[in-house]
Amino acid sequence: MKLNIRELILFWAAFAVMFYLPSSSRADTTFGRHQHEAQGVVSAQEKRTVATFEQRVKDYVKLRNRIKAKVPKLSKDSTPEQIAAFEKASVEALRVARAGAKPGDLFTPDMAQLIRTTLKSEFKPTEKKEIRKVVLEAEAARAPLRVNYPYPDSSEFTETPAKVLLRLPQLPKEVKYRYVGRNLFLVDTDNNLIIDYMLDALP
Repeated sequence: MKLNIRELILFWAAFAVMFYLPSSSRADTTFGRHQHEAQGVVSAQEKRTVATFEQRVKDYVKLRNRIKAKVPKLSKDSTPEQIAAFEKASVEALRVARAGAKPGDLFTPDMAQLIRTTLKSEFKPTEKKEIRKVVLEAEAARAPLRVNYPYPDSSEFTETPAKVLLRLPQLPKEVKYRYVGRNLFLVDTDNNLIIDYMLDALP
C-alpha cells in the first residue's frame, strides 16, 4: 500500500518518538510525570510554609509595636536610668503579652526542616566548611534556649553569614537572625528578646 507525503511524515514522526527518544525520557512519561507533579505540590507547600512564617513574624512586629506605643514615652531630657527603666518596662510588657509563646511558634517544624534542607543542599562542601568555621569559632556566649527571654546584655550574638542570609526569608528591620553555636535564633533588634529558635541550623 502506497502512502502519500502527509502519511509518510506522520509515520516517521511517530517512529522517531518511539525509538529515538532517550530511554530516560521515555521513562519520564509515566513515573516522571507523577514525580514532577509531586515536586509541584512540594513547591506549593514550601511557599505556604514560608508565607506562614513571614506572617507570624509580621504579627510579632505588630504586637511589639502596639506594646511599645502604650509604654509612657521618654522626654528628650531623660536620664540613663529613665531610659533603662523604659526599655525594661517595654520588654516586660511584651513578655507578658507573649506569655504563651513557645519554641516553634514561628520556626514551625515545616519551616525548620525547610531551612535545614535548603542550607544543606545549596552550598558547596567548601562553603559549608567556611560557614561552620565562622559560626562555631565566634566568641559568642551561649544563649539560653528559652523563647520570650531576654538575651544577656553582656553577651554577643554571632552575625549570620551573608551567604546564609541570602537563602533565608527576609525579615523586617525589627527582627534579626542570629546564630549561637549550631542553633538559629530570631531576635528582636531593639531589645534582644528571643522570639523563637530552632536547633541544628548549620549547613
